[in-house]
Amino acid sequence: MAITVDASAETALARTRRARRIVRALGELHPDARIALHFGNPLELLIATVLSAQCTDKKVNEVTPAVFGRYRDAGAYAAADREELEALLRPTGFFRAKANSLIGIGTALAERFGGEVPGRLADLVTLPGVGRKTANVVLGHAFGVPGITVDTHVGRLSRRFALTTETDPVRVESDLAGLIERRDWTIASDRMIFHGRRICHARRPACGACTIARLCPAFGEGPTDPLQAARLVRGDAEAAR
Repeated sequence: MAITVDASAETALARTRRARRIVRALGELHPDARIALHFGNPLELLIATVLSAQCTDKKVNEVTPAVFGRYRDAGAYAAADREELEALLRPTGFFRAKANSLIGIGTALAERFGGEVPGRLADLVTLPGVGRKTANVVLGHAFGVPGITVDTHVGRLSRRFALTTETDPVRVESDLAGLIERRDWTIASDRMIFHGRRICHARRPACGACTIARLCPAFGEGPTDPLQAARLVRGDAEAAR
């Protein structure tokens, strides 16, 4: 398959149209795209997302049942025994910093938001350990407020698709927001994350097995032979690691 996209000669309108075609094509390729973290309410999603930093979603999902069972509301996190909390969080890595964040989040929610997770980006990013990425995850999946989550996968794919040249997550988010329809911001992020985990890997993307190739200026960065590329495609269990 030859490269069919010359991003350097692309107009702004053409880039917008291609970006939206990519989102639709990813939906056809990954109809099961969804957030991988398990949660039952906004607080649980907020906690799980904070714990997912430098940790796989699979490991977070193994740890959170015990955490959620022990700390059921903001007040419980605020009053948590640090050593006990750190012991529960240890498998996720950086457990001391994460314990600080969870205790701080509980305290902030109890003192400033009536114990409830706020549904506004401006409020969420004031919480300890919560940046725009975490805030957009919570807004999109717990409150139904569209948000673009720029993790490593979304950043990498956005540059490979030539939808941005930026490396700063905030600037990537801004560029994508100008291309993708607002109603699709959350699901577009989920689809790109799925695609990054399953097919468009950082080191060797499975280009020859990618149905988005016709829309991708980076086609050829990985093996283009269909059989060779197919061996690089990861299933759900592998992608969750």
